[in-house]
Amino acid sequence: MKKWKCSVCGYIHTGDEPPEKCPVCGADRSLFVELEPEIPTEPAGSQPSDANKGTSDKWKCTVCGYTHKGGAPPEQCPVCSADQVHYQPVTPDAKASTRAEESEDKEGEKEPIPDTSTNAEPPSDTGFTPYYDMITGKLTVLHAHPISVHIPNGVLPVSVLFIMISALFGIDALTTAAYCNMVFVTLSMPAVLFTGYNDWQRRYGGHMTSVFRTKILCGCVVSALALILSLWWSFDGEILTHAGSGRSFFILLCLVMLAAAVLAGYMGGKLVFPQNGE
Repeated sequence: MKKWKCSVCGYIHTGDEPPEKCPVCGADRSLFVELEPEIPTEPAGSQPSDANKGTSDKWKCTVCGYTHKGGAPPEQCPVCSADQVHYQPVTPDAKASTRAEESEDKEGEKEPIPDTSTNAEPPSDTGFTPYYDMITGKLTVLHAHPISVHIPNGVLPVSVLFIMISALFGIDALTTAAYCNMVFVTLSMPAVLFTGYNDWQRRYGGHMTSVFRTKILCGCVVSALALILSLWWSFDGEILTHAGSGRSFFILLCLVMLAAAVLAGYMGGKLVFPQNGE
């Protein structure tokens, strides 16, 4: 019997076809993927055995989906930096044998197909309530994180640019615009962090690789500095007017915040637009 996994919330469905909608998060059937038979993996930190080398010319990272072509998987995923043990071989022979075994099972006694209607209970081991699963699942389906992250990625560089111009030429209109943009970024960051955490858990299984560690760290830096700078600016509205160490330190923090946002965006781009290996 085939097994299908919802790529949004992880719900497992058993049957010949995926359900019309996920009973947990409501995702469309197109977001279900057929599960391959589990392949034993080597212990963490170990190298693939000689028996596994050469059995496939294509390997898939189970964390981000990056596909590598070669006799053995890479030491580290070039997209998400996952270790070699997270790669699985992709071989047409394995898929063919799996389908052959499934056809033999169909000739014998068939297993009862569980109820997958919208009234079905969610799996008990998700660790989330049904309402939380439904809401956060919809956030992933509707791409809430890519949408929300465009606010700091787009508004923050403009704010820092206006700050630099205001500090040089003392243009009050740009100072006001920069302050409003900074506050707007500060208010948007909780949504950016939450949706990013949600996608990390649902799309990438919560694996803490160097790419995700960098993204999380940069997101926290941007959030903290945006809050600090907004509060500082609110209590000292003339911070850009008077030259001195205070203004220089303020601008330095703005540049650090911008650099953290750029680095987070670069890491996110690696995940969204991976280049498959040759």
